[in-house]
Amino acid sequence: MSRNLPVNAGRIAEDIEALAGITELGHPWTRRAFSPLFLDGRAYIDARMKAAGLETRIDAAGNLIGRRTGRKPWLGTIMVGSHSDTVPDGGRFDGIAGVISALEVARALADQNIELDHDLEIVDFLAEEVSIFGVSCIGSRGMTGQLPEAWLSRVSDGRDLAEGIAQVGGRPDVLMQQKRPDIAGFLELHIEQGPVLEAEKEDIGIVTAISGITRIEITVEGRADHAGTTPMDRRADALVAASQLVLDIRNAAAELAKSPGHFAATVGEFRIEPNAANVVPSQVVLLIDGRAEIRADMKAFCRWLDGHVEKLAGAYGVTIKTPNRVSDNQPTPGDAGLLSTLEAACERVGAKHRRMASGAGHDTAWIAKVAPAAMIFVPCRDGRSHSADEWAENDDIALGAAVLFEAVHEMDRNSKEEKTDGTHIG
Repeated sequence: MSRNLPVNAGRIAEDIEALAGITELGHPWTRRAFSPLFLDGRAYIDARMKAAGLETRIDAAGNLIGRRTGRKPWLGTIMVGSHSDTVPDGGRFDGIAGVISALEVARALADQNIELDHDLEIVDFLAEEVSIFGVSCIGSRGMTGQLPEAWLSRVSDGRDLAEGIAQVGGRPDVLMQQKRPDIAGFLELHIEQGPVLEAEKEDIGIVTAISGITRIEITVEGRADHAGTTPMDRRADALVAASQLVLDIRNAAAELAKSPGHFAATVGEFRIEPNAANVVPSQVVLLIDGRAEIRADMKAFCRWLDGHVEKLAGAYGVTIKTPNRVSDNQPTPGDAGLLSTLEAACERVGAKHRRMASGAGHDTAWIAKVAPAAMIFVPCRDGRSHSADEWAENDDIALGAAVLFEAVHEMDRNSKEEKTDGTHIG
């Protein structure tokens, strides 16, 4: 890379490669939260934080935090970070690139003897990925008082989540009281996990919003009959109706995806009863994963779905229960001021950039509920993620880290402070 960046690309590559080596034998790149390997990865990050002059701690929610004290800590904390856990056979950059880039911001500030007014915290959030306890974003929810208390009783492998948090150094006994009103702003770097930046030859994606995720369960009830003796025109085949529904969902989502905002809907779970070769299927249960940047698009999809299943049921002689919204999360927009700050940072380092939505969930979505927050994407090869084939070029990550560095510096300079005449600056 010919650019003269304020960060050290070699250090970033070294740390990402070291973490890639901490993986399950035969299952690259697997380092799931709450596992011994996860703790080994945490120990490496903790050591690198300390080497960078950061004071480290584990908070009540089990997040690893490296802190650099500012000159005016009463201004609040600028926070940068992501997560170091992976999905099974997952990826060596998903989350990890964000943690190491955040750490590199702290190192680059030290290299250049830049002292911030704000405190700076580099965070490795606990269990952003769906964990062995069946839930995700445990650390970011827990840090900000948004973790459902009932989750602490979820059990896996003979221990509950409360024990799991304690085993990584957290404090489940005080977790429900934890709050972070001091966060002045939060930034997260992440690989895109999609093909847009690579295809359009853009360096950086400025994330306008993290799509809301709505999961909808639909049950189609038919009638079990002998597959060999029941005439084709006298069947109530639940699977045939459900198959048509899947195709219709795909087509409806494709139309909504043509709108200005990001939209996607996927039928990813499909259960058939009695699931026997010689029996006409009597029941199908399917689960839709819908993602929308614009809330109105999801509402339109749900209205269409409610009406469509009624028509489909009549056409195929089956019963389709009213679609059940299993979960329904609102989209999370990025903070407008921070989006502008990130765009200006891109201009300063010479990074081509575009605004775009995130179809995936991230820790940023939970921090954004209590503080200004935004995130950036860097390209990944072929858009692949949650796969052993996931890859991001180190030059791309380093350029993203440089954007973070410039943005953090600007956030610090723009802090509101009293002038002598009682007005504010910034």
